[in-house]
Amino acid sequence: MKAPPSELRMIVAANVRRHRTSLALSQEALAAEAGLHRTYIGAIERAERNLSLDNIERLARALKVPAASLLQPEALA
Repeated sequence: MKAPPSELRMIVAANVRRHRTSLALSQEALAAEAGLHRTYIGAIERAERNLSLDNIERLARALKVPAASLLQPEALA
């Protein structure tokens, strides 16, 4: 049985989706900008993937936000 996603993974998922939609980017456009696969972005936003620091950095650059903001709960981000 698969374990539920961690709280931090859920926070990252919500932050990526929130920043992406605020920039009016599709998952495919964000993936292209970050140099990642489009299905990987969807899995991140569903909290199915455990991201590496390198990929957090790539996403942050593509979203034009500090990497740390992807790890903070929305109230603090």
